[in-house]
Amino acid sequence: MRIIISPAKKMQEDRENTLPLSQPAFLREARQVKDYLQALTLEQQTRLWGCNDEIAQLNHERLLAMDRETFRSPALLAYQGIQYQYMAPVVFADQELAYISRHLRILSGFYGLLRPLDGVVPYRLEMQAKAQVAGTKNLYAFWGDKLYKALLDESRIVVNLASKEYSKAITPHLTPQDQLITCTFGELAGEKIVQKGVYVKIARGEMVRYLAQEGSDDPEVLQQFHGSGGYQYDAARSTPEEWVFLKK
Repeated sequence: MRIIISPAKKMQEDRENTLPLSQPAFLREARQVKDYLQALTLEQQTRLWGCNDEIAQLNHERLLAMDRETFRSPALLAYQGIQYQYMAPVVFADQELAYISRHLRILSGFYGLLRPLDGVVPYRLEMQAKAQVAGTKNLYAFWGDKLYKALLDESRIVVNLASKEYSKAITPHLTPQDQLITCTFGELAGEKIVQKGVYVKIARGEMVRYLAQEGSDDPEVLQQFHGSGGYQYDAARSTPEEWVFLKK
């Protein structure tokens, strides 16, 4: 079983960790992405990133430093978004970290597909960015089916806790032998399921932590998840491809 999540825009260097780092699987491709970004002007980078001048300048300087930067942080600790805060990887017990290392994969526009302890440097690049790396029309075309092929294990089960922007790098390549379970977190407004961005990110992070604590390879254990939002699995509104969790 694999679990996929999105990265976060906000990143940091974690210089205090002592975890053994692994090497990202797609370093050659990541260098192509880096070279493409470095060839852009600051103005072009700002448009590509869709951010303010301060954030653009920070990430422009990060790009310039990449060629001489030798320090790497484990991906799981480098990303600083809401999902990662509620996952709380810094307090994983050894067996929880071992579980996450086996099962969790982080989708990335820059690095492709990351294991939790893969060493990374801070960058900014969303998967949906119109980056025409190596003559392709966008990052989905650049990565093609490589991420899908690297993701699947022998069970061919994928628990999808990623946003549509990132899961779209995997879903077009699925075969009938694969099982993708997308977890939807929301609340009812009448008969409509409403998803609120912040709460969805919190629930995704907490579900990763829950799976690490349970240590199970059986996706059925997902249905017992409640989290801080008091979610309940709703069998009536769920399908084999989408498991719905509603706040009660």
